[in-house]
This record gives sequence, structure tokens and C-alpha cells, in this order.
Amino acid sequence: MKIQARYAILLAMLFAACSKEPVTPPLQPMTANTANSAANVVTLSETFESGTKGAYASGNVTLSSGSWNMNDALIGNLAADAKSGAQSVRIRNTGSITMNFDASGGANTISISHAVYGSDGSSTWQLWISTNGGSSYTQAGSTITSSSTSLQTASFTVSVSGSFRLSIRKASGGSNRINIDNISVSSGSGGGGGGTTPGDNDNMLLGNPSGAVANTFIPANYLMVKTYYTLSYNRDRGGPNWVSWHLASSDMGSADRQDDFRADNTLPSGWYQAGSSSFSGSGFDRGHNCPSADRTSSVSANSSTFLMSNMIPQAPNNNQQTWNNLEGYGRSLVSSGNEVYIIMGSYGVGGTGSNGTATTIDNGHVTVPSNVWKVLVVIPNGSGDLARISSSTRVIAVNTPNVNTVSSDWKQYRTSVDAIENATGYDLLSNVPAAVQQVIEAKVDNQ
Repeated sequence: MKIQARYAILLAMLFAACSKEPVTPPLQPMTANTANSAANVVTLSETFESGTKGAYASGNVTLSSGSWNMNDALIGNLAADAKSGAQSVRIRNTGSITMNFDASGGANTISISHAVYGSDGSSTWQLWISTNGGSSYTQAGSTITSSSTSLQTASFTVSVSGSFRLSIRKASGGSNRINIDNISVSSGSGGGGGGTTPGDNDNMLLGNPSGAVANTFIPANYLMVKTYYTLSYNRDRGGPNWVSWHLASSDMGSADRQDDFRADNTLPSGWYQAGSSSFSGSGFDRGHNCPSADRTSSVSANSSTFLMSNMIPQAPNNNQQTWNNLEGYGRSLVSSGNEVYIIMGSYGVGGTGSNGTATTIDNGHVTVPSNVWKVLVVIPNGSGDLARISSSTRVIAVNTPNVNTVSSDWKQYRTSVDAIENATGYDLLSNVPAAVQQVIEAKVDNQ
């Protein structure tokens, strides 16, 4: 982010803290490759870094976005609280947090970070929305399960054109506690809920799985639009949540593998940047999300895939065998006359590499995921790509454990898009018509 834009956002947030009104950070500069990102306008952002509430008893607390009622909920700042900064919300029993004010500007995508508190068991929670000043609420999306001790992102696609209020309600789990952090509401095309749909070959044609936005105040879900792929970066995990790209025959040429692993200096100022040697000695590979061999049309295209923001710590056999075989299969589909839209990501904490099991590497800066997943949407070469995706379109979804004992046969790990969504809280293929999504996301590929 440019320094001037960063200062503009800081000033906007300071103003919001004084006025208690929702803040809309300025849009990022538009380039030929950022049209989809620029269509997103943040209409509400809350990180729970301001405000104090140390008891579960029902009460109101003033935060940067405005006043919220917290019932059986408090502001947690203990080591056991899952959080991206110094604080997050902690909810127990069937508690809730609810806005006492109307946010304006509409909503298409709502992203919320969540995790279990400490060593507590799993719980479920729901997002409810009011468009009539809090007189009545309607549940948005499905009930979410929190089972991870590290923050995960749940994304909801909604259609609100005016003012709104949010309520997050713990639905089950008894006395188990959950943490909620980093609420971001955007209005635009990012999650597939309105706005301008990107055109053919766009790396994020199928949607924005987590509703990521280029806003430094949402560090766990930061949108980065590259020329050759698009990703959601998680500052606290030190790597990508997911990476999305389009693969066609024009992407595959004769450029050599560059092997120029390097830090991504386009990350916001002050954020830790993993470097070329950050994974050295860890027992984990620098595992590409968007593969080197998917971008051989030019030296610059191939070099772009070696940014460390495109890497995850991946068990060597998982990377060099299982995923290498799947990546090669994807390219063979293109060589057979297809184009493929691909989304790859990871989640969870703890994998087993050549040196044994680890939860983090690089002195704790980079989280080792427990699972690695990928979704491939395959269509014959042509135009009007989004409209050509139908209930008969082939969708390949794969989810593997990030362990060195994984089978080299990726076909053993085929699953459904629905299952990956349930595990991650993401809304994959959100730009595809809902009726088509319902069919193709439930299938498990068997070709």
C-alpha cells in the first residue's frame, strides 16, 4: 500500500473512533488487474482493539465502529483468547453481540474471524441481520462451527442495499467459549453478491471465497491482486488463506523455472515478510499455491509464483508427489482443450514434515496448516465462461492432510466443495448462479 493511502486510512479510523460512526476506508488505486478488488467498498470494519468490557453480564461497549451490546460476552485479552491483535470478543453459553447502531452503504460480503477459546470444545454460532433498525432479524447463511484454536474466516454472501445491523449469536456448545474478531462488511463484487462481475480469464472470476478486502485493518483476510493470481493473505499466519487463478493454454509456454524465492515487499508496511530461507531446516517445503509450471508463458509470469506470499509450509511428500501429480493433471486438462479455474488454500494448525510435527516455523512467524485443499472448475475452451458453468460442469475438489505419509494418489482425497466450505467457512464459487452451485458443490468427482 502506498504511504499516502496508509495515512489516509489511519486518519479515517481516528475520526471514526471520535465520531462513533462506521468508517469506509479509501479504495485502493485501480490498475488493469484490480477492477474486481476496487469494486469492494468497506461499509463496516470492527477489530475490537478499542473498548473495554471485562464481565459477561449484558452491557453496551463503545468500539471504533459504534456501540455494541454484549450479552454473555466480553472483550478478551488473555493469552487463551484467539485474536489477531491485542483483543477479541469472547462469547459463552448462548450469548451474543449486537450493533446498537445502523451501518450504511449496504452489504454483499461479510467476513468474520472465529475460533474456540483456549482448550474449549467446539461450538456453533450464527450471523443475523436487521434492515429495520433492529426491530427484527433474519439469519444470514448457514450455522458456523468453531473448532479450531486459531482464527478461521467465515464468509457470508448477502444482499443489503441500505442500512443494516449485525448480531452474532452463539447457538450451541454450552459453556464452551468462542472468540470473534475482525468483522468486515463490504459492498461490491468481491463475494459474488452484486456489483460488477469480472470478465473471462479473470483470476477471481468465480468469486472471493472469504470476502477479502485490501484493508490493513483486516489483517487476517487481506486481498492482494497480482497480475498472475489473486490471494487472501493472513498476516497472523504469515501466508495465504487461499490463492485463485485461471489456467489456459496461453499460460503454458517455454519459460524456465526461475527458482527466485523471495519476500513479497508489497505487503503492508510493518508486516512480517517471510524470506527465501524462512522454511530452511523446518522439514517443510516452500509449497506453491499457484504452481510454477502453471505460469511458464514468460519469465515474469514464472517469477511471480516464487513470492513467499504464494507459499505454505508443505510436507515434502505432499508437495513433491501428491500435489505435483494433481497439478500435472490440471495442466493435462488444458492440453486436452479445456480451461480451468482453480482455487487452492489451506487451513488448520499442525502438519508433519520430514522432521516431525510442527505448528509453526520461522520463529513462530509462519503457521503450518493441517490441511491443504484445491478446487478445479473445468470448462471447454470458449468465451462467456461464467455463463457456461452448468450443473454438468466437472468440478474436482481435493483435501489432503499436510503430512509426509500422504498417498501420492491425489484421487484418494477427492471430496465435495460443500465439505471444503464447511471446513473453512468460505463461500467458494460464489459468482456462479445459486441453483448451479447447489448441484456442483455437492458432487464428488469420480472421473
